Amino acid sequence: MRLQHLFYLSLGVLSISSCGVTKNARHQEISFDEGIKKINHVVVIYMENHSFDNLYGEFKGANGIANVKKGDFLQVDENGKAYQYLPEIPRNNSFPTNLPNQFFNIDQYVPSDKATPDVTHRFYHNQLQINGGKMDKFALYNDSKGLAMGYYNTEKLPLYPFAKAYALCDNFFQSVFGGSYLNHIYMISAAIPVWPDAPSSMVAKLDANGKMIKDGVVTPDGYAINHVLSRNKPYPAKSDTSKLLPSQTMPTIGDRLTEKNVSWAWYSEGWDDAVAERKNNFAYNHEPFLYFANYEDGKEGRKHMKDQNDFIKAAKEGTLPSVSFVKPGGGNDEHPGSSAVYSSEQLAVNLINAVLEGPNAKDALVILTYDEFGGFFDHVNPPVVDRWGPGSRIPAIVIGPFAKRGVVDHTPYETVSILSFIEKRWGIEPLAERDRKANPFRNALVFK
Repeated sequence: MRLQHLFYLSLGVLSISSCGVTKNARHQEISFDEGIKKINHVVVIYMENHSFDNLYGEFKGANGIANVKKGDFLQVDENGKAYQYLPEIPRNNSFPTNLPNQFFNIDQYVPSDKATPDVTHRFYHNQLQINGGKMDKFALYNDSKGLAMGYYNTEKLPLYPFAKAYALCDNFFQSVFGGSYLNHIYMISAAIPVWPDAPSSMVAKLDANGKMIKDGVVTPDGYAINHVLSRNKPYPAKSDTSKLLPSQTMPTIGDRLTEKNVSWAWYSEGWDDAVAERKNNFAYNHEPFLYFANYEDGKEGRKHMKDQNDFIKAAKEGTLPSVSFVKPGGGNDEHPGSSAVYSSEQLAVNLINAVLEGPNAKDALVILTYDEFGGFFDHVNPPVVDRWGPGSRIPAIVIGPFAKRGVVDHTPYETVSILSFIEKRWGIEPLAERDRKANPFRNALVFK
């Protein structure tokens, strides 16, 4: 009821604001480069593992599953032959064994307040699933098989009212192929971690054409591209540190913000408990600054790594830093296998409302997005930029007083559009070519 109230309240404020524009000629739109300076608080809420089609495929006006004709993107086996039925979803009897070879609604078998099995989302697998743009091997290269073709009822999602009221981006791609760890690190650095002397057992093997023969954490030329934890504490007890990634030294957006004396923090649920070695739901591979030398225990940069409770307190008190990254913990982040979509999104709604109801709301921008596609099908072939990506299309919602209202923004964006926006706002030199060229949400915002 509270969410519904806030939703209609926001529309009411909009109506008043719109009337003000028509009555006052001084309220003309101003340029993006000038208007962006009005935003003094950026909040990035980073959820987990869902493609655009999986969550917003039914959203009216978006490029979703309604644009897919029956018979398009039939999933195929290793010989390129279309399955009669989607491959059976293993270890779960909630789903029928004769699902048609097409999209299907997950809610009718596993409601959104229950967790589904996890779905395969790794660096090489993501590329094999895309299959050169044919988008027809998501079920084949997947431990959960046919589950990859499932989607949720969009209008029943707790975040749907925000997507409808503000700007939903339907052409937003994860910047790099694969899973959570790599996309988190790329989001703050626009760089791929390196591990030139990784244990040989962790190195992938490829054929002459670059196709995976054996999966691994590290590429043959020394880039750490699949799930691995940091050698910097905290890490799970009894970890084999020889198989943990050494500290990285390339620059991050945190370094750049600090150099500019711009306040910022990365807020993780469970962080305080993890540091104190108490039982926790902290996701060790979801705290990207933990992988960098400047943020090792005892370093000055460590003060920017905080608990999600600190974010909620700061939002309510109006003491948010200029840039906030917020990361829900395990069980609350929408990650299939461990989290339910519905309850995770309810918590995301609370995070958004903490900002919109707080003293910093008037000059805040909230960007809610996902780290990666989670192994779920999406019908849009990602653009080809470089060896690393972009990977699959994911949802992104731009929220706040400067977000466009009730629009679907079809502009091409990617994860490092977030970096591009932060750099543009605070006059920071881009970290790499990818963020230099990424669109900083120009068409999702309006300034008057």
